[in-house]
Amino acid sequence: MSRLKPDKADARFLRRVIALAVIVAVGVAFYRALELLILAFGSVLGAIVIRAVSDFYQQRLRLSERLAVGGAMVTVLLGIAFLIWLFAVQFGQQINNFVSDLPMIVEELRAAMSTSPVGREIYKAVEAAYAGSRIAQDLSGIAQGSIVIILNTILLLIGALFLAANPGVYRRGLLLLVPPGNRAPFADALDDTGATLSLWLRAQVIQMTTMGVLVGFGLWIAGVPSSAALGLLAGLSEFVPYVGPTAAMIPALALAATQGVGTLIAALIAFAVVRLIQTNFITPFVQQRVIDIPPAITLFAIIGIGYVFGMVGLFFSAALLVVIFTLVRALYLREVLGEDISPPGSGSLPSETP
Repeated sequence: MSRLKPDKADARFLRRVIALAVIVAVGVAFYRALELLILAFGSVLGAIVIRAVSDFYQQRLRLSERLAVGGAMVTVLLGIAFLIWLFAVQFGQQINNFVSDLPMIVEELRAAMSTSPVGREIYKAVEAAYAGSRIAQDLSGIAQGSIVIILNTILLLIGALFLAANPGVYRRGLLLLVPPGNRAPFADALDDTGATLSLWLRAQVIQMTTMGVLVGFGLWIAGVPSSAALGLLAGLSEFVPYVGPTAAMIPALALAATQGVGTLIAALIAFAVVRLIQTNFITPFVQQRVIDIPPAITLFAIIGIGYVFGMVGLFFSAALLVVIFTLVRALYLREVLGEDISPPGSGSLPSETP
């Protein structure tokens, strides 16, 4: 008689221990691969952009799917090359001047705020919060890890090209991981997420373009140096709502402060006018068919995602929030609670039942 043979209770306990160990191991693996997961998500966004351009070519130019996808890939790569040219050639000197003057600007800003006790405490608080954040660690390692950044960008682009070439394969593979009885709602949720992300990206392009043009023009009128480069920075920062535009405003105001109080006040007025136009006219118009996420949820979710994933996560935080919000609506509210969820593009939550 074997005295070490486990009974049913022991076997059940061992299965639970093994399952717990597997869950912990998977969790640790995901935590260690956070940057890779964010890059994969960025590739998905890139693939959605390519497919959106491809659909436009198919509808307007009557091209076959293969030619349309190939043309979309070329278009996106040319667009990226154009942005690189803007930063490196067209605005390169302005950006170099700003970077070289940045220590002096920070010192002048510190001296100006140190004239009052309140300003001095605010500067110390901002400096302490920045120094302890993961984003600060990422920024401090940009120069040392520039090769890694370039390699990650290339990996993201290659992943986007592969995903855009044949998205159906990856969609079917993902659905195979779901039990057969639950595949239909998960397939609908994936379709909803893809449609919502496509609409959101189109809205972001419009908002980024208008923001960059308006800010650059306003800073030029205010007499701020490097207004074109600062406008381009402001436009790109619009990809991260709330946090991005605020961060892009700081160097513009600091540079304006070096030109005098009048220029600083004019720059503040320019940003205020642009924000009023953007908030009251442009944003409601372009987002009326996109998912409507409450501003408080957006702000805190973006900060939280940036805290967990760092600078790369902060850049994709708004898009990741759109995905999470859409999946919650599609899988939980619609499938579990049975709410009448409107399709992607209406941007409305289910109405409360009396």
